Amino acid sequence: MPLPEATSAKHRPFVRPGFHWDAADCYLFDIDGTLLNSRDAVHYYAFRNAIHELCGVEATIDGVPVHGNTDPGILRAVMQRAGMNVRDIATFLPQVIERMCAEVEQKREELAPELCESIPGLLRYLKQRGKLLGAASGNLEPIGWAKLEKAGVKPLFAFGAFSWPRESRADIFKYGVALAHQQLGNHATVVVVGDTPSDIAAAHEIGIGVIALATGIFSFADLLACSPDACFDCAADMLQVAA
Repeated sequence: MPLPEATSAKHRPFVRPGFHWDAADCYLFDIDGTLLNSRDAVHYYAFRNAIHELCGVEATIDGVPVHGNTDPGILRAVMQRAGMNVRDIATFLPQVIERMCAEVEQKREELAPELCESIPGLLRYLKQRGKLLGAASGNLEPIGWAKLEKAGVKPLFAFGAFSWPRESRADIFKYGVALAHQQLGNHATVVVVGDTPSDIAAAHEIGIGVIALATGIFSFADLLACSPDACFDCAADMLQVAA
């Protein structure tokens, strides 16, 4: 939903001793800030318009944590801040979500996703090594797929784990792991690739590996402080380590 800018300072890649970043069977990629940055406001205005039309709330995300959050989590926080009670939120949230998705679908040609540095090369590298790729994002499913399709990388992903009815990143990642295991078997190893402390925390919570990319709003130092298994400025650095 937000429009982050990638950091520019270069750092020496960090890889935990014993962790081989390209040795997993499946990789779950966050979307916003990891695979791409949106250079449009379609998602954001769909959120604002849906809440206004259905709930009569002039919605803003000022003061609401959005990076590493999920669409339902952001909507719920905005509704609570506007004074809506639990029952009304439960009633309106599914309607608002449906309205948001419909608006993004209607305006999908206005989407302007910009792939982060070297992401196409990273995805090709993993596919050539026989890795299974999944999207795992706090986006609502139709919105997440629309961004990936417009960015030209949707065909590279075998499945997606998105928000709603899941609201927490841990639940989204857990669902992604389950989808990976359906295709590869329960012994398959799964690693998350994300750009926020929330991605790292959620991966830790469910006990899977996590690679952090400083391609969103969080710095390399911010991410490294959260103890990922590996931390890179961008995907190009991952490919250099692999080489």
